[in-house]
Parts: sequence; C-alpha cells; structure tokens
Amino acid sequence: MRGRSDGGQKKRLIASLCAVALLLCFVYMYYGSSNQGASAEYGRSLRKLGSSYLGGDDDNDNGDNKQDGSVTSEEDSLAVAKSFPVCDDRHSEIIPCLDRNFIYQSRLKLDLSLMEHYERHCPPPERKFNCLIPPPSGYKVPIKWPKSRDEVWQANIPHTHLAKEKSDQNWMVVKGDKINFPGGGTHFHYGADKYIASIANMLNFSNDVLNDEGRLRTVLDVGCGVASFGAYLLSSDIIAMSLAPNDVHQNQIQFALERGIPAYLGVLGTKRLPYPSRSFELAHCSRCRIDWLQRDGILLLELDRVLRPGGYFAYSSPEAYAQDEEDLRIWKEMSALVERMCWRIAAKRNQTVVWQKPLSNDCYLEREPGTQPPLCRSDADPDAVYGVSMEACITPYSKHDHKTKGSGLAPWPARMTSPPPRLADFGYSTHMFEKDTELWKQQVDSYWNLMSSKVKANTVRNIMDMKAHMGSFAAALRDKDVWVMNVVSPDGPNTLKLIYDRGLIGTNHNWCEAFSTYPRTYDLLHAWTVFSDIRSKGCSAEDLLIEMDRILRPTGFVIIRDKESVVESIKKYMKALHWEVVASEKVTTGSELDQESEDGESNVVFIAQKKLWLTSESLRDTE
Repeated sequence: MRGRSDGGQKKRLIASLCAVALLLCFVYMYYGSSNQGASAEYGRSLRKLGSSYLGGDDDNDNGDNKQDGSVTSEEDSLAVAKSFPVCDDRHSEIIPCLDRNFIYQSRLKLDLSLMEHYERHCPPPERKFNCLIPPPSGYKVPIKWPKSRDEVWQANIPHTHLAKEKSDQNWMVVKGDKINFPGGGTHFHYGADKYIASIANMLNFSNDVLNDEGRLRTVLDVGCGVASFGAYLLSSDIIAMSLAPNDVHQNQIQFALERGIPAYLGVLGTKRLPYPSRSFELAHCSRCRIDWLQRDGILLLELDRVLRPGGYFAYSSPEAYAQDEEDLRIWKEMSALVERMCWRIAAKRNQTVVWQKPLSNDCYLEREPGTQPPLCRSDADPDAVYGVSMEACITPYSKHDHKTKGSGLAPWPARMTSPPPRLADFGYSTHMFEKDTELWKQQVDSYWNLMSSKVKANTVRNIMDMKAHMGSFAAALRDKDVWVMNVVSPDGPNTLKLIYDRGLIGTNHNWCEAFSTYPRTYDLLHAWTVFSDIRSKGCSAEDLLIEMDRILRPTGFVIIRDKESVVESIKKYMKALHWEVVASEKVTTGSELDQESEDGESNVVFIAQKKLWLTSESLRDTE
C-alpha cells in the first residue's frame, strides 16, 4: 500500500511541475514580446499626432510592414538605424546634468551651503539616457510669441505650485487650461514695466527708458523667477540672460522658456558663471535670496567680473531700506565691501539701490596695500569659465579698457554689426568680421528659403546656434522676432566675448554633455559642423541626436550643416527619432564656411522637423 501511494504522489508531482512549466512559458512569451515591443520597437508604443504638421506623410514605407528601425538582415542594419525606446513618463522633464536623483543615487559629497547640488554633475556614459523624452499628458504646440509672453498651456508645464506660493506677488495665475503671467515679481507686484521705468528714472536716463539710448543692451537677471523682468525689457531693445537654479521653485526657467523669454539654468555657487568678463551693462537682483557677504564676497566679485566698465548692479532687497538690527548689519557690511571694490552708489530710492562699477583701474591702484579683496593675478584668464572655480578677487581691466575708460562699444543696434574691440584678442581683422557677417546673412536667407513651406513669421521663437563662432548667424536674424542662445565650445577660441560685445547673448558648452535646459524648450537648433567636432573628440553622434531631440520642441526644426558622409549617417536616424526631412542640399564649396575636406568631400545643409507624438500612456490620460 505504501509503494502504490508513493507512485501516485510522484505522478501528481510531475503533472504539477509540467503545468507550472507551461504557465511560465506562456507568461514569458506574452510579456517578453510585450516588453520587446515597448523597448526595441519604439513605433509600437507611440501614436503619431497631427500628420498635417509634416505634410501628411505616415511612418509606413509604402506598404512595407516592417516597424520603424526593425532590422531583417546585416545589410539592412547599415541602412536603417535602430529605434529608440521611450523614457518613462516620470522623466518628461529630465535635465541629465542637473538630475537630483542621479546626485542622490551617486552619493556625491556636495556642500549644500555652497549650492554645489545646483551645479552641473553629468552622468558617466553608462548612466546616460538612451531614450526619447516623452511630452506630458495633453501636451500642445506652444502658444506663439508675442502672445506667449502672457500665457502658456498648463498641460505643457503642469505645475501650479508657484501660482499658489506667489499668489500675492502676481508671478502667475491659473486660468482654465492656461497659466497667465501678469508681469509681477517678488519686488514688483504691480508690474515689471513700472519697476523698470523707475530704475531708469533713478539713473536719469532719457524718457525713463532703461536702454539709455542704446548704451545699455545686455542684462544679467540673477534669481529671475519666471523672468518677467527680462520679458518686459525686450520692448526697450534690451536682452536679459535670466538666470536661476533648479531649486525649490523648480520650473521657473521652464516657464520662462515656454513664454519665449531668454533664460538659462545656473547658480552662483562655486564655479564661474558661463559668461566671459565684461559681458553685461547691468546685473539685477530682486530679493534673490543670495548671501552676497559669504566667502569674502566671492559672489559679488563674480558679478563684478561679468560687468562691463561703468556697469550697474540694481539691488532690490530689505537690506537697502529696512531698519531692523540684522538688515542694518548686512547693509553696513555690504556697503563696506562694495566700497573696497571701488563701486559707488549711483542711485538709491525706497527699496532699491543701484551701484556702479568704475570705468578704469585708477581706483584699484589707489587702494591701500593689503586691502581686501585683492586684485586677481595678472596671469589669470578672466574669460576662462567652463568648470573654472570662482576666486575672491577683483578682475582688473585690460590696458585697452583702462586707457579708453570704457568698453568702446557702439550703441545698439549699430553694435551688432560694428567690429568689436576685442577682435584683436583673436588676431581677427575688421575685414574678417565683416565678411563673416555677410556670409551668414546669405546662409540664413538660404535656410529660410528651404523652410519656406514650413515656417511663417511666428513659427519659431527660441533658437540655439550650437556653434556660434562670432555670432553672425544670430546677427543675420535681427529682423525676425526671435532670440538666439549662442553656444561656444570651451575647446576652441573663446569667441563668446565677441558675441556679447555685439549685444547678443550665449554660453559656453561642450556638446559631449547634456545642455542645461529643460526638455522641449527650443524651436530651432543650428548645428554647423558640430557632429564632425564631437566625432573628433570620440563622442557619440547618437547621444547628441537624442540630446537635440530632448531640447527641441515638437514641430521644431534642426538645421545640420556638415560633411556629406556625416549627414548621410544622421539621416539613418530619422525614423527612430520621428523626425521628418524638410530639405537636403549640397553646398557649393569655396566659402570660408564650407571648405572641402582632404578627400574632396563637400558639405550638405540638412533640415528636419520633429513630429508631435504622445506615448500611449499619455493618450490614455488625455482621453
């Protein structure tokens, strides 16, 4: 009896094991194929929206049933790039080099009191995102400029905490499916326009216009909030670099860029700001909550570095007017510091004080020996900024600026086409500058002709020139209602100071890393030989394409000007990126912009447009 019972138990055990094995095979086949579709075959997890944006073309290859990026043979793999997976929806606002999760997971030892956690910390290659950033649920094509200055779609930046937190200061107001911007700020509740006029009046500028008849053009707004100060400066032909970190007011720079206002994610921490010396006529801080006295005044000295001779610092804060003991102490110490820095009070009224920087080195040379802060070393480069630590010292003027007692710049708008005095720093001649300006004017006209079927007067607003050189691409766009972020590589000639001397703005950046901006913030990216440059550094073109897709708004454009072989390799990624070709044209050789390579290869202008798509999860949420 015992033997027969044991045999029955064995049979039952074997039957149970077989059933479990069959169940596991079924689960693997079902979920394995599902996961493969979600990660490897990107097209299955997307639904393309609004094909009319792109001429009505679909993703099918004229009846070919292959999914985008699928590979059927080794020969096909040479012609068609792999598809890219979609990042998880929680990464819809990821900024790879300013990612708090990465900082936390990496256990970086950062000094929070010095704001190091708001500085750039890029992931290593193995931690880079290799997926496309999805837009949030309900995303819409952004409202066009100039209407966007005052309202944006709430679905595009679904964060309303600032509207509640700053409700008494008129930063922003939620109205239905939009977020409105009344123009208020922490210090100017009743409108930035009135506040700007009051500063101009304090300085006795003509007609209370802050641009001082074109002499004041570039502004640095530190701790800018949603950039309403910069927004209302534009009507006075003043361009502001609105700067703020990705801090507790997380999405302030994202709102600024969605509005079509120049802005950049950055912080006064331990590294120099990514701007050359003598870049701005005015720096502004309206209750920006910065301790200017810390570390021997190092942050104020960084502002001093980027201000031009005779430049202003407008400071609106309780210390300028309050009478309690702590504010009086801060005001006394700050006044003593700026006096040792040779700044003088240009005007003071109510809650605002405006200091002015000296025009020459005379005051610095007349200080008592041992006066703090000291002058910077004579061999220190004041224009070296990429990853360079701040120093608590005063940056003296060059011999030219000291002698001329000023920057020697023409008023705006003549400044944009006048040869900058600092051309000589690079050995560039006036003729080279003028020729470069004319060449890029012709190229921009050609670009717009190629895009004429797609681009109207208000189609693009936020533009980035990924390799700006002297800024002539941006200068050629002067008659269009756009602004340009000019990017200069830290590896080559630091021509960013020429760009600022032309009354334009920009930053230093290495395209082997992610840019400091939110996803979906630029309408057009211009890449002149950028891919050839990163290839020579051993960096990945695929990584750069994914980064460009992250930065680019849906329906936005890329203009790639590079060697024909480079462009042909990029074309293989169009389906994987869900971009559509707009134009491709071989460039006539012979100009300084398009020299033939050693093997006789010519350059190509390639233009593509990013499609508007949502993930299936986002569509379900929207519906």
